[in-house]
Amino acid sequence: MIPDPEVTIVEVGPRDGLQNEPRPIPAAQKIELIDLLSAVGFRRIEAASFVSPKWVPQMADGAEVMAGITRRPGTRYAALTPNMRGYEAARAARADEVAIFGAASEAFSQKNINCSIAESLERFRPIAEAAKADGIPVRGYISCVVACPYNGPVPPAEVARVAELLFDLGCYEVSLGDTIGQGTPDTVAVMLDAALEVAPASRLAGHYHDTNGRALESVAVSMEKGLRVFDSAVGGLGGCPYAPGAKGNLSTGALARELAAKGIATGLDHGMLSHAEKFVGNLRGLLE
Repeated sequence: MIPDPEVTIVEVGPRDGLQNEPRPIPAAQKIELIDLLSAVGFRRIEAASFVSPKWVPQMADGAEVMAGITRRPGTRYAALTPNMRGYEAARAARADEVAIFGAASEAFSQKNINCSIAESLERFRPIAEAAKADGIPVRGYISCVVACPYNGPVPPAEVARVAELLFDLGCYEVSLGDTIGQGTPDTVAVMLDAALEVAPASRLAGHYHDTNGRALESVAVSMEKGLRVFDSAVGGLGGCPYAPGAKGNLSTGALARELAAKGIATGLDHGMLSHAEKFVGNLRGLLE
């Protein structure tokens, strides 16, 4: 029997990972990937995104994907929702959880969602209110918590400010994203110290891209600060269409193996995870 997790890994490959792939991926292959990930034992999988296909065409088949997956008892299947239209589509698709996404950088907010940070939060208010009424949990994301591809270093106090506003909207958890993977143990520690002023570690998650190969170091310092939830993508899938230079997410396999080597349980089946990694490798080979 696989033990209950001491660290929860949130698998974001099907959404945050695949969204930046240059060639269309058939819904059937996305469904197969999510079903493989369900078999790994993830308790939380980010499965789809209900955004405009004009801006993120790779995610245009979210409803088909959500309808086609085999839902594993005990697993929550989440969807990204930028506006009420997206929220209503996610609800119709029976998403177990929805996510809203802001930024700690004004420049990135404008590039990513064409509005200021303040405007983005007002856009999310009706989503949060509707989700509360519908009994659907809301997770918040903050991009560029360490550095912005347009403006450079981001003040930790700004990360804390945006996190507090997301919690005020009703988010049960806020995921702190080093979108361009520039974090070091020192810069991540300072950022987390600021975020921990507005929320306990139990309500924060780390989302670290591996641009400079230091994402595992960011996880280690986050654990020292008390965080126990981390986002990663199978096979290191990922990148952001609006973050020049951003590389893939932290590889789920690398994270799971690192934690296992330290005797930290994740509740995942490592054999099935290797199978999912091979599937992603073959998928990428077909796309190249």
